[in-house]
Amino acid sequence: MGELPEISTRSDDDGATASGNRLSRRSLLAGFGAMTLAGATGCTSNSMDVSALQFAPPNLDMTPTGSIRPARPSISVDKNITSPDVMYASLTDGGFTIPAVPYLKIKPEFRRQIVLDPTGEAPGTIVVRLKERMLYLVEPGGEAIRYGVGIGRDGFRWSGRAQIQYGREWPTWTPPAEMIARKPELVKWQGGQPGGLDNPLGARALYIYKDGQDTGYRIHGSPEWWSIGKAMSSGCVRLINQDIIDLYSRVTKRNPVVVV
Repeated sequence: MGELPEISTRSDDDGATASGNRLSRRSLLAGFGAMTLAGATGCTSNSMDVSALQFAPPNLDMTPTGSIRPARPSISVDKNITSPDVMYASLTDGGFTIPAVPYLKIKPEFRRQIVLDPTGEAPGTIVVRLKERMLYLVEPGGEAIRYGVGIGRDGFRWSGRAQIQYGREWPTWTPPAEMIARKPELVKWQGGQPGGLDNPLGARALYIYKDGQDTGYRIHGSPEWWSIGKAMSSGCVRLINQDIIDLYSRVTKRNPVVVV
C-alpha cells in the first residue's frame, strides 16, 4: 500500500498557518465527518485513524432494496398448524374426548408444521419418508404440511407408489390371522374391535390400495403419541390422533401415496 499524502503546512482558507503537527481546517472537518459516519454505524472502538477513514475508498452497495428477492419463499403462517397448544389441545370428536397431547415431550421436528416441499411431487400427494419418520402432504405453491409419524419395525414395512382408496372415521380394527397367531390374546377381536380411544387405528384411517388391490397398510391415528418417530408398528404409518384428524380433513379419495 502506498504512503498517505503529506499534509500541507501552508495557510488554510482563513489565512491561519498550520504546523507539521496540526491538521488544516479542511482536513479536520473531513476527519470529523468520517468519525460521525463511523459512530452512526454502531462502532464502539475508542481509537480511530482519521487519515485512514479520510482516504479509504468508498465501498457502498447501491442496490435498491426493493429489487432484492428472498433466497427462498416464505412459509405460510396458520395458527391451527403452527401453534402447538392449539394443534394438540383436547377435543371432542365422534362422541369421544381425545386427551391433550403433552407436546413438549415430543421432539419439535415431529410436531405438525408447514415447510418448503422437499419431495417435488404434485400437490395432493402424500409422501412418507421412512428414514425421516415424516409424512408430507404436498400443498400448492411449493409448500407441504409435515407430520411426524411412527413406522413399521424391520420386516414389516412397505414402500412404493399407490393411492388412498377410502378413509374411515373411528374405524373398526380387525387383527389379521398372523397377528393373532403371534398374540393369541387378540383373538377376542377377530370379529373386529369397535372404534374408540383404545383402538389401535385411532381416530381416522386412510386405506392404501395399489392397482385396485388392498395393500393391507394404513395411514392411521394412534393413542400412543410417544411412538411417533419410532419404528414399532406392524407396518402401518401412525400419527398422533390430532394429526390424523387434520390430515384426514385435507385428503380426498384417490390421493396419490408415495412411501420411500
